[in-house]
Amino acid sequence: MDRQQEYVLRVVEERDIRFIQLWFTDVLGVLKSVAIAPAELEGAFAEGIGFDGSAIEGLARVSEADMIAQPDPSTFQILPWRGEQHGTARMFCDILTPAGEAARTEPRAVLKRMLSRAAEKGFTFYTHPEIEFYLFEDPGESSELVPIDRAGYFDHVPRGKGTDFRREAISLLEQMGISVEYSHHEGGPGQNEIDLRYADALSTADNIMTFKTIVKEVAASQGYLASFMPKPLIDFPGSGMHMHLSLFEGDRNAFYDAAGEYQLSKTARHFIAGLLRHASEIAAITNQHVNSYKRLWGGGEAPSYVCWGHINRSALVRVPLYKPDKSTSARIEFRSPDSAANPYLALAVILAAGLKGIEEEYVLPPGADDNVWELSDHERRALGITALPSSLESAVAEMENSELVAETLGEDAFDFVIRNKHQEWREYRRQITPWELRRFMPGQ
Repeated sequence: MDRQQEYVLRVVEERDIRFIQLWFTDVLGVLKSVAIAPAELEGAFAEGIGFDGSAIEGLARVSEADMIAQPDPSTFQILPWRGEQHGTARMFCDILTPAGEAARTEPRAVLKRMLSRAAEKGFTFYTHPEIEFYLFEDPGESSELVPIDRAGYFDHVPRGKGTDFRREAISLLEQMGISVEYSHHEGGPGQNEIDLRYADALSTADNIMTFKTIVKEVAASQGYLASFMPKPLIDFPGSGMHMHLSLFEGDRNAFYDAAGEYQLSKTARHFIAGLLRHASEIAAITNQHVNSYKRLWGGGEAPSYVCWGHINRSALVRVPLYKPDKSTSARIEFRSPDSAANPYLALAVILAAGLKGIEEEYVLPPGADDNVWELSDHERRALGITALPSSLESAVAEMENSELVAETLGEDAFDFVIRNKHQEWREYRRQITPWELRRFMPGQ
């Protein structure tokens, strides 16, 4: 037993922890958990906890149903919202086969494989997410979504519901060791944003899953409904999950070059070029739902076109300018992912695209200085600016032909996502929407 496992066992005893929740996600990013008693913890560290993997979306075929959840002791945290009297903690798990091999389709394993590839090249992948979400009044029996306030971007609302909500959510995040950089009201009514501090990509993905759980717990405790749906309201901005990215070689930021344009290194420029070239191929992962494309093409500063720019918020990839003389702060912002993405798979394909650009030394096209939404189609074509997929159907078609995504996810996870997204699109096409009824019923 290693020191981290011994530490967990000691804390469980000293803090009178009654339940330990073991967390992992399915391929779509839905959080799964199983609770064990303290008496089972030592055995769980030694042998894992067996379960039926075929019952989890995309994890295993029926013929390979036996799976093992192996808790990662480095992720141990007490759940503060449960209250001391309950004594509940959680750990994320690696999902293994009975032979002790990583499950091929498990999202955490997919990301770890990509991080190992980056490590072989000497890189550590650091990320910093800006997570947007909406808060609605509890709808009860009604289907109407009523935002908790009518405030706008950066509005300060004394004693506002959103202010109190963010304060409690951030307090719980920090109690779990998840550092928050910023929080504020976003552009839509009831829309909020909380930005998590930089961390290695695996910790970021774990933190995002914890973040979503905390936001939903706090919302429920205050009588609200928290939504990470990409576009819940027609006339207001969607909820993105802009991702700030950098690669480090030891303590050196590989994206920084004091003499480079915008202080970007060749490595950073190749990485951006990789993101641009493969953006449409990875869209079905970074924007995995039918509703995702209503955000991308619904205005509200969502990126619709494949281009990059310096301080250009209409660009897919943006080069921020915060601390221009501080090498460690050099980074890029990838703006297409939304809050409904599976963070493990999203970060894996983002890293794969960027590394491909570095490996193949992709040439970065000229940056876009203008607001690309205001350009005509002819002007965009002249600048070589293409569009992101406008629907889940077109995104899946792009992904089906992508060797990069297939290699990153692995054959089984790739096939599952393709089948699942085709099914989602078929189900969506069959729907008759309220808009259609309003538009076409009168006078027919």
